[in-house]
Amino acid sequence: MFYGEFEHALDGKGRVIIPARFREIFKEHYAEKFFITRGLDRCLFVFTEESWKTQEKKFREMPFTKTESRKFNRLYFSGACDVVCDKQGRILIPDYLKQYGEIKEDVVIIGVSDRIEIWAKEKWREFYKSNQDQFEDLAEKLITD
Repeated sequence: MFYGEFEHALDGKGRVIIPARFREIFKEHYAEKFFITRGLDRCLFVFTEESWKTQEKKFREMPFTKTESRKFNRLYFSGACDVVCDKQGRILIPDYLKQYGEIKEDVVIIGVSDRIEIWAKEKWREFYKSNQDQFEDLAEKLITD
């Protein structure tokens, strides 16, 4: 559903424009509201409402009697908020999520199938540089015929 890599910058109000290609997908799926939260590796996850409900159901089914489940759910859901694109296709990233993602101005927005990730440009470059050589090894370990 979401694929590609796009560079953008936050505006003076902390908003970032969602790439036009992604906005077209939103329209095709009648998605108006999105959920943004803390992601893994210091990025931010952005889900359509439909994908968010799937994630929420999965995590809600984790046993709250397990310490790891409680910790994960607290961190994941306490960081979540719903956002709507304005007429120019921008969303507002709350300050606490910008701090989590170490986002100052320049960002990279990537499509990762059912979600969008927003990275501080420097963080994405570090991640990509340190992992690109492992791509084939990861494929060999994870993909089965």
